[in-house]
Amino acid sequence: MKIAVVILNWNGRHLLEQFLPSVVKHSPEAKIYVADNASTDDSVEYLHKYFPEVEIIHNEVNGGFAKGYNDALQHLKEDIFILLNSDVEVTPGWIPPLKQVFDTSPETAAAQPKILDYRKKDFFEYAGAAGGFIDRFGYPYCRGRIFDTLEKDEGQYNDTIDIFWASGACMAIRREDFYRAGQFDEDFFAHQEEIDLCWRLFNLGKKVKAVGDSSVFHLGGGTLNSMNPKKTFYNFRNSLYALLKNAPNGSVFFLIFSRLVLDALAGLKFLVELKPRHLLAILQAHFSFYTHFKLFLRKRKNLSKGRKYYSKTSVVLAYFLERARRFGDL
Repeated sequence: MKIAVVILNWNGRHLLEQFLPSVVKHSPEAKIYVADNASTDDSVEYLHKYFPEVEIIHNEVNGGFAKGYNDALQHLKEDIFILLNSDVEVTPGWIPPLKQVFDTSPETAAAQPKILDYRKKDFFEYAGAAGGFIDRFGYPYCRGRIFDTLEKDEGQYNDTIDIFWASGACMAIRREDFYRAGQFDEDFFAHQEEIDLCWRLFNLGKKVKAVGDSSVFHLGGGTLNSMNPKKTFYNFRNSLYALLKNAPNGSVFFLIFSRLVLDALAGLKFLVELKPRHLLAILQAHFSFYTHFKLFLRKRKNLSKGRKYYSKTSVVLAYFLERARRFGDL
């Protein structure tokens, strides 16, 4: 089983300089690629000079996360793609536990390691933590991270379990399943496209796993940090996209209406917190979603029948009303 580690880069020479050495050192089981999204800095020159063993894939345009990976992966023939953010430090032995899951579990299409915070290495990191889930209304959360509350890593998630979505910060996926599910949806551009892909895998009857024996450290915020209203826009809009595309027949329109109400409450919360730009981002997200409603309605296919996709009815109510702050509290 051949493995490719693929790092997407756009004007990230400083990140490559800081994090690529750990990937090269601790990934002897894999061929390492950097997919360059038409950078205008000296990333490519830096790679040629200091990492000649790393193969460079030149994307013609900066198509964001989704198109960037779609364009790059079409050139590769390895059995497993490990999609790795450029701001991730890997650890010794991080690949074999992931590989073992694919070797022993044919139904597993994708997997992720524990994702810890590079700045506070004993805490989980926002983008994926110890495995992703969603609630009935399409809001994502993780083992180790509910909204902005992050848990300390005390070994509580060192097991390997089924999850709903694997983080795009470090996602291992079978090549055949990546293409069977239809690749990343390029209309997402950035943020939550991995949730959409994993939901499509779920609807095909595949499994996604979190592998507690493997861990990496993620800097986070390399593209957009959590305080950027643009990230708020993408997260709210793309979550609606994924819901419309993949939710079961019979409930999808009720769920969209419910999200209208819940997102309005989120907007009011931002207003109370004196964050009007985030409120505006939510309004823009809904406007963009309804503008593209017919497009995403046509993308509904291979919907799962009789399988519950969510692990909690409402993580919003659990967090804000029941004061659940840890995954184990849900």
